[in-house]
Order: sequence, then structure tokens, then C-alpha cells
Amino acid sequence: MNWARAALPGLEDKDSDRLDALPVQTLPRGARLFMPGDHAQGFAVVLEGRVEVCLTGTSGREILLYAVEPGQSCIQTTLGLLGDEPYSGEALCVGEVTLAVIPVSLFHALMNRSDAFRRFVFRALATRMIDMTALLERVAFIRVEARLAQALLDLEQRGTVEATHAELAVRIGSVREVVSRRLEALARRGMLATDRGHVTLRDPDGLKRLALTV
Repeated sequence: MNWARAALPGLEDKDSDRLDALPVQTLPRGARLFMPGDHAQGFAVVLEGRVEVCLTGTSGREILLYAVEPGQSCIQTTLGLLGDEPYSGEALCVGEVTLAVIPVSLFHALMNRSDAFRRFVFRALATRMIDMTALLERVAFIRVEARLAQALLDLEQRGTVEATHAELAVRIGSVREVVSRRLEALARRGMLATDRGHVTLRDPDGLKRLALTV
């Protein structure tokens, strides 16, 4: 698969050819790419699909840190390769994922000699840091109801959200019991209807207004 020129524009032809020669892997839904304590074994480039990276606290509470989609990178992997630090989060494939893994030695070689590769890595790192700051702001300063409303709008497909209360809690940085109570309250207000494993949005405009509150 010739993916390098599209994913990493500006690379010299010899570097693109070397990356295109790397084996491409296809992983099933639920596959784990890394977990806390692991060390980065390479720089993964997602070609198709979506990988979600979550952090679990000592209490067992989880939060979705970010998602890696085609053309994006994993900040924990980048920091691990640059600083030799272990992973603190866990990465799972949301659906089937296709990716290529750049070996550690090749990653460092490209960082040393390729301006285009360095720009890609540091631009992606800066974007992720901005995303992480925004996440901290949302969790610290935005009410649970507003975060939940935005998550429902982001996940909605044909008026329905396929997600459990626990999955929604991870996404907004809360706990399942809180999300269940908030969903019940929104259902009483006629904004949505809940069933096992999915939520039907009955008042998307109302949820949009709620998502804007702080």
C-alpha cells in the first residue's frame, strides 16, 4: 500500500519508498495497541479506522483523552519515543483499524534527517497538546449536562447514539451513575429517550443549546 506520500507530504522519495515498504496491519475491533506501563515499540500511523486512548485513575474512573484517526498521531507514543517514557493510558481499536508501524530506529533516523517528517511529528504534537488543554478546560469548567449534550450530538447517527452509559461517562470524564441520572433528567424534559445500549435524540436543538451552557 502506497500510503506515505499521502500521509506525510514533503518526504524525499527514498524515505517515502521505505515507509511504503513497511508491512500494513489490520486489527479487529477491541484490539489493544498499548496499555499503562508499556514502552513504545514504534510510531503507528493510522491509515483507516479509529483508535481511542483512555486514562484510568486509581479509583477505576476512566476518561477519553483523544482519538487517533487517519492522518493523526498518538501523543503518548510520540512522547514515549522522544522521552523514553512508558505509556500511562490504554489504546483500543473502536472498529477495524488499518495501520503501519514505523520502527523506533527508522523514526529516530527520520527525525534526525527529514525536515518534512519533523514538521509532521511536531505539528501533530502541538495539535494534540491544544486538544488536551481543551479537554482539561471542559472537564474543569463545563457542567456535566453540557458535556453530555455535546457528546450525544457528536456521536449521533440518524437521530440515535449507540453507546452505553459507561461509554458516555468515559467520553465526558464522569462516572456511569452520574451519566445515568443526567440522561433520565433529559428524558423527563423530552430531549431524548433511552434504551439499553442506545439513546434516541428527540430535541437536537435543545441539546445544542444545552451544550453551549457552562
